[in-house]
Amino acid sequence: MKSILLTGTAGFIGSNFAPYFLEKYPEYNLINLDLLTYAGDLANLKECEENPRYKFIKGDICNRELVEFIFKEYDIRGIIHFAAESHVDNSIKNPGVFVETNVNGTFTLLDVAQKHWMEKPFSYKKGYKGCRFHHISTDEVYGTLNETDLFTEKTPYAPNSPYSASKASSDMIVRSYQETYGLNTVITNCSNNYGPKQHDEKLIPTIIRKALAGESIPIYGDGKNIRDWLYVLDHCKGIDLVYHAGKEGNVYNIGGRNERTNLQIADTICRILDEKIPVKKSYKELVTFVEDRAGHDRRYAIDATKIENELGWKADENFDTGIIKTVDWYLKKYNVQ
Repeated sequence: MKSILLTGTAGFIGSNFAPYFLEKYPEYNLINLDLLTYAGDLANLKECEENPRYKFIKGDICNRELVEFIFKEYDIRGIIHFAAESHVDNSIKNPGVFVETNVNGTFTLLDVAQKHWMEKPFSYKKGYKGCRFHHISTDEVYGTLNETDLFTEKTPYAPNSPYSASKASSDMIVRSYQETYGLNTVITNCSNNYGPKQHDEKLIPTIIRKALAGESIPIYGDGKNIRDWLYVLDHCKGIDLVYHAGKEGNVYNIGGRNERTNLQIADTICRILDEKIPVKKSYKELVTFVEDRAGHDRRYAIDATKIENELGWKADENFDTGIIKTVDWYLKKYNVQ
């Protein structure tokens, strides 16, 4: 049995990944390290609780003593690193927390892994060759796009928010451990995820929640900011592929090829709710434009050609199928029939 350290899996993406990974790989023990900040919820991991191959540890990835203990106690042979502060609005209000968790936390994990697995630069200890550090990042490190281009793995970094700057910094630290020490690393940069278990503050859950409550649905600026949307389980399958088959030292962009403006997202959800939970007026009438977010990037879109061609990954859901599954999950969560 091989022990894999997962960080931050009580959050949105990780809590979808952990049960999927646990079921698919009976040869792995999964150790979940999570501080359970506001975005982490153990209720998201109920499917894993009774599994003897799953262990939850509450703690901070910045706590070196704890991370060293986990590596020794469980003889960690791989890391898939989800843990991050990830909400742009919060990073504008309190950037220091983002630097601490996303930069210093990632450094701590890398440094402990390198010392546990390696004798010296480019030389793994006996039995540890193949141990890999997989860093989960974001397309926001690339900045904003014009109307036609796509982010590729070669797009220069140009982060525009404290959040994206902290993620870009962590990506660079991962790269440095690959180049300086020969630590086996891969990085995945994903587009906007959606699906079950996402925190209520994010765009799609907010639209659903506000609509059901009959409250104003807030849309930043003119609503024409564009994002590429990726169903969360498709992202999890991409992470799995890159962790196991991605080329060492490589970056893989994972995107859904589902570009939508924020206003289109709101319109689609309102149309689905009009059909499923009809009220006197269309939910679309609740859409309200609010002051734009500071430094709000206009468009993100990922070119996923590399992971599609090299590893055979392909999204199973398009936005039209994924958003119906997502709305249905939230209706169940909110006990709305």
